[in-house]
Amino acid sequence: MKATFIGGGTMAEAIIKRLVVKGVVSGDDLTVVDPSDARRELLSERYGVLVSKNPEGCLTGADVVVLAVKPQELERAASQVGALGERQLLVSILAGVKAERIASSFSHRVVVRAMPNTPAQIGAGITVWTATPEVTDDQLAMARTILAALGTELFVSDEKYVDMATALSGSGPAYVFLFIEALVDGAVRIGMPRTMAETLAVQTVLGSAQFLEQSGEHPAELRNRVTSPGGTTAAALHELEKGSLRSLLAEAIASAYAKAKNL
Repeated sequence: MKATFIGGGTMAEAIIKRLVVKGVVSGDDLTVVDPSDARRELLSERYGVLVSKNPEGCLTGADVVVLAVKPQELERAASQVGALGERQLLVSILAGVKAERIASSFSHRVVVRAMPNTPAQIGAGITVWTATPEVTDDQLAMARTILAALGTELFVSDEKYVDMATALSGSGPAYVFLFIEALVDGAVRIGMPRTMAETLAVQTVLGSAQFLEQSGEHPAELRNRVTSPGGTTAAALHELEKGSLRSLLAEAIASAYAKAKNL
């Protein structure tokens, strides 16, 4: 498999890194097109990929073209790339940009739209993706191989779930980071050293998530098990509920979803 990346930013690098580390492809099977001299030099040195400032001649022989520019740069990228071969798979990781718009911009119907998230950089990501009807079974398998290198992949037949995933798993790491930051600040407030608080907060979130995943139980059941009547956990949860934590998170996800649909 040979792939050309249009854009060499953070998420493009995450995909490149995982493909190379997992042995899916070698660096010289990948070409990255990016206007930044610094980014091209960095990606070439780190992963042994081929690099170019413009896409001219870079798509020849590519089985997959990964669109990894900013959403507002879609039309410019499409005009620079030009016509794609009918057997080339176009994979877009642009947040909020519908597959139909991508297909229209590139005049190319063979499109996969994917929403990865930042833990993909360490192979612990979750990617929700969909495909147009013109994508063949072999191309679906190729897309799945690429996305599975980032962690877990979840195919959906209805594109609306990709926008929903943008609001939950795509933006979700930021919610978790904010939660951890708040836990640390709360512990520092009562006198705990910050480094100790950071260690405890990170491991608590990590361990709790792994425990939930492996237990197969509903999170409410595990929460109730930790919450003794009249105990410290009950007192803390009362404050969180009083502060409408659930409602705030629900509204945050709804706001992110609305933004994703309107991008």
